[in-house]
Amino acid sequence: ANPAASTPARDVERTVIVPVRSAGGGRHTWLTPHDCGRLERMDHRAELADFLRARRDAVTPEHVGLPRGGGLRRTPGLRREEVAMLAGVSLTWYTWLEQGRRINASPDVLSAIGRALRLDDAGVEHLLELAQPISAPVDAPQEAPSALVRLIDSMEPAPAAVLGPRWEFLAWNQAQTRLYPRIVDLDGVECNLLWVLFADPSIRELIVDWDIHARQALAEFRAGAAALRGDDRFAELVGKLAAESDEFADWWPEHDVAQFETRIRRFRHPGAGLLTFEYQQLAPVEWPGLRVACQLPVPGDDSAERLAVRHYLV
Repeated sequence: ANPAASTPARDVERTVIVPVRSAGGGRHTWLTPHDCGRLERMDHRAELADFLRARRDAVTPEHVGLPRGGGLRRTPGLRREEVAMLAGVSLTWYTWLEQGRRINASPDVLSAIGRALRLDDAGVEHLLELAQPISAPVDAPQEAPSALVRLIDSMEPAPAAVLGPRWEFLAWNQAQTRLYPRIVDLDGVECNLLWVLFADPSIRELIVDWDIHARQALAEFRAGAAALRGDDRFAELVGKLAAESDEFADWWPEHDVAQFETRIRRFRHPGAGLLTFEYQQLAPVEWPGLRVACQLPVPGDDSAERLAVRHYLV
């Protein structure tokens, strides 16, 4: 397995973009990595408020059995008073919650709001996490433990990699290199699964139905993002992705979250042809901040074998 290159010391600040709405209606504001980290360390209620507003905009009255009514609606989704009514809370209290006021909400009340907004289990769990103060930085190994390196090597000829808390590549096997040869050249914040998915144009050609898989992956990444609030490297990744990818900049503020789902992925490999794998992620009990992402062979399919013997044609 190849250990990913370590992130270089950030002794020179670089300017990045984060998706912050400006007063003039623009989408992007220029900030340094230090400023990104400062924003992420702001009161946790601000991100909770953003999440509630985004999810309210995504739910129409018809979704919850309410009449749309006459007249012009200023929002495409539910009004605040409709959410408050469905959740059984006062309009003033809910408005304060959306405004990021310093008020506290019990898990039962937040769950009721989640049901009013038609959140699934992953969405409610994310809502409850956002309501908690920002905790200490994620504790996880900076290098892939040798046991996990041996694990992904044993998965040959199936592509597999070890991911850190921010989905940074910590190690990968040779099959992963055959599937995506550029992985060996990645460095710093760009040595990251989410970065590759959104910022490398070649991935859009490699992954069949890229937009569907990219949206699903972003929602799964967002579901774990509450634990990364206050993390400078996480803020830098989000800022750089917003600057590099229009899709990321548009989808990130929507606050979609999802639990991981095993799914079929297809790849248009230039040497091995059309490949089909079952995409899976494993969470090691000893290192809960890490993930093993693997493309498992589908029974009766020879994609892994074809990738092993025909990659030299690339």
